[in-house]
Amino acid sequence: MRKQEDPNLFAKGVLDQIIAKHDPQAIVEEEAGSGKNPAAVILGRIGGCKGGKARADKLSAKRRTQIARKAAKARWGK
Repeated sequence: MRKQEDPNLFAKGVLDQIIAKHDPQAIVEEEAGSGKNPAAVILGRIGGCKGGKARADKLSAKRRTQIARKAAKARWGK
């Protein structure tokens, strides 16, 4: 994003981005021209927002520890 000279225009742009991020209708309109199914876009976004937190809640503490150890070995074991 290039720097706006008028701070009011910049603020409006920021608000527009925030509103578009949380407005399902804006997401549908944005994706309409891409050939994607609007219903699938909304469902995918809902699942994506839940993401890793929902997955982590389902895992046991032992399994989370195993995953973390494996990640640490991959990161630092080289």
